[in-house]
Amino acid sequence: MSELHYLYGKPTSTADLRTHNSDFQVQEILPFAPTGEGEHHLLHIRKDGLNTLEIVKRISIFAHVHPKEVTYAGQKDKHAVTEQWFGVRIPGKETPDWQQLNSDQVTVLNAARHSKKLRIGALAGNRFTLILRNVSDMSDVIRRIDLVKGQGVPNYFGEQRFGHDGKNLEFGRQMFTGRKVKDRNKRSMYLSAVRSNVFNMACSGRLAQHGTKALAGDCVMLAGSKSYFVAEQWDETLIERLNNKDIQLSAPLWGRGLPLAQSEAAQCEADALESLAIDKDGLEHAGLSQERRALLLEPQHLQYQVDEDTITLKFALPSGSYATSVLRELFQYQDVQEVARQQMLADQRSAEAD
Repeated sequence: MSELHYLYGKPTSTADLRTHNSDFQVQEILPFAPTGEGEHHLLHIRKDGLNTLEIVKRISIFAHVHPKEVTYAGQKDKHAVTEQWFGVRIPGKETPDWQQLNSDQVTVLNAARHSKKLRIGALAGNRFTLILRNVSDMSDVIRRIDLVKGQGVPNYFGEQRFGHDGKNLEFGRQMFTGRKVKDRNKRSMYLSAVRSNVFNMACSGRLAQHGTKALAGDCVMLAGSKSYFVAEQWDETLIERLNNKDIQLSAPLWGRGLPLAQSEAAQCEADALESLAIDKDGLEHAGLSQERRALLLEPQHLQYQVDEDTITLKFALPSGSYATSVLRELFQYQDVQEVARQQMLADQRSAEAD
């Protein structure tokens, strides 16, 4: 991620993220309310220090159902305190006492019946409360927060999309050169990593060369929608709609078919992706189709509170976007939990060598 373009230049301030799990808090926002009836149970769970799949395992054992009957709208980090929704299909009228799942790391906040299966991506967004410590240049951070409030940040896919040490991206590329992956979920994850990297490079290249300037042939998205159209030429009306954030610039989610951008915008994307021909070809042969994703990400309700060298940030993001993409425009931060993981691996390698 460090090589990607910074919209406001590289931050000067350093900071520590995730010194404690509670420094990274996430609350899922469902776009609907439970119906109160049906064979599916929706569980609203707060977890601390556990990943999503560990919660799935606990629920399946407790409810005596196959893990495939336990679903979720999105995966959440282990080293965090997150409030997350899970769905459990239990045919019949039996309602387990879900409070028995409670422990030091798990709290069932709410449970209700629902008429439909909870599916991946069924979120309106997420609310974040993030605490960064040992901030070295608070004035630069606050200046950048004001810039982000006005224009947003590059809508990059975050590091977690690519797995530890970028392994998902590496495995995805190996698939294109003959590696067989039978597990459909892993295959999908690896393809997503490659596609996300292509988007990041297109987004970075566009912003490095042209900033947020509109280009002839831009594929423009309607705000809050996946619908798009091509702006062959920009007139005063389109510029006004862009300034009012009724429409958004976009970058490609690569797949089969002709690129959706045209003329100047298409050439800009082609230049940015010139070195990724194998990745693009692999995505096309995997059956993915051309789609678009907004170029910029605007945090909603962005607030901050300063206490000496510590800052608490609160904001909301739409589903599919990454809080770390906001943080990288504000700080050169280190993830304390990731640093500890890397040190543990280094110690293990050293012990094996001895």
